[in-house]
Amino acid sequence: MAPTDGDITHTGTPDGSVQAVILVGGKGTRLRPLTLSAPKPMLPTAGMPFLTHLLSRIGAAGITDVVLGTSFKAEVFAEHFGDGSKLGMRLSYVTETEPLGTGGAIRNVLPELTADTILVFNGDVLGGTDVRAVLDTHHSSGADVTIHLVRVGDPRAFGCVPTDDDGRVTAFLEKTQDPPTDQINAGCYVFKRSVIEEIDAGRPVSVEREVFPGLLAHGRHVHAHVDTGYWRDMGTPEDFVQGSADLVRGIAPSPALSGPRGESLVHEGAGVAPGAVLVGGTVVGRGAEIGARARLDGAVVFDGAVIEAGAVVERSIIGFGARIGPRALVRDGVIGDGADIGARCELLRGARVWPGVTIPDGGVRFSTDV
Repeated sequence: MAPTDGDITHTGTPDGSVQAVILVGGKGTRLRPLTLSAPKPMLPTAGMPFLTHLLSRIGAAGITDVVLGTSFKAEVFAEHFGDGSKLGMRLSYVTETEPLGTGGAIRNVLPELTADTILVFNGDVLGGTDVRAVLDTHHSSGADVTIHLVRVGDPRAFGCVPTDDDGRVTAFLEKTQDPPTDQINAGCYVFKRSVIEEIDAGRPVSVEREVFPGLLAHGRHVHAHVDTGYWRDMGTPEDFVQGSADLVRGIAPSPALSGPRGESLVHEGAGVAPGAVLVGGTVVGRGAEIGARARLDGAVVFDGAVIEAGAVVERSIIGFGARIGPRALVRDGVIGDGADIGARCELLRGARVWPGVTIPDGGVRFSTDV
């Protein structure tokens, strides 16, 4: 049975000296068509909106005052989370009327900030780092800004952030085939409030390309908290599926999830017929139906979707109310809300089907097998 997002366990003492800001204004274009109807941080992930997992980590660190910097479909966040009281938090919302970039979005929420220490998160990152440890690094170093850096096996796909022997950041480098360090920006920062006040208001500003390099150029103290904790940018279908599976299997931590982890997570009200196989961290949403002998491996099945008998869904996302017909195969695909995939269809290698589209029985094949 999947947990609900109505309870977050606070393991730390409430810390009124720190506020958290979560940037959730992006359009999530890489996850289309799923984000045509919902903002990326609100997509179901291991049985609850992705944002709930991040809020649970913040709450577990004893931080209960959180500001959401919204833009795209801003009303969805307030409709779901309200004032945060059900989570034991105080949530407030600031909406961008035009895109302001990461730095501009942080500056835009300044009227809601009263604490001297501001913890900022990108709203599309699934992480496992100890939030209190990042704050402790910030306070002990006396930095103007502290940046969480994570070590990755192959940093070539990311910009990298070198540091000196004392842990101070020395540069912000673009993607390169020969990176000088395996440390990358993990999308979590701690600011002195006074630094946010210095960011230009009312214009697009990049925190990575303008604010941080500007601080270094003026001799300000930018420190790093470096670790090898779990980290995943959930911006692509591949990463979204993998992150959800990691949560289900207990590889990625989340205080919002309780009880034993396993190969699948079936939400209350879903139906799974005899002979169906659910493995690889599969999630089956509310009211979904899984037919006999269907095989789901690393699948994310949203509420109300139907997977018919003998169908195979691997490493794919099936949108709200979508249907996968008998003996169809969906591998590494994204099926939009309400789409209808006919019997014996094959959708492979990144195929995306837009909401409401119907593909007839046998209408798409990647092989000549009958």
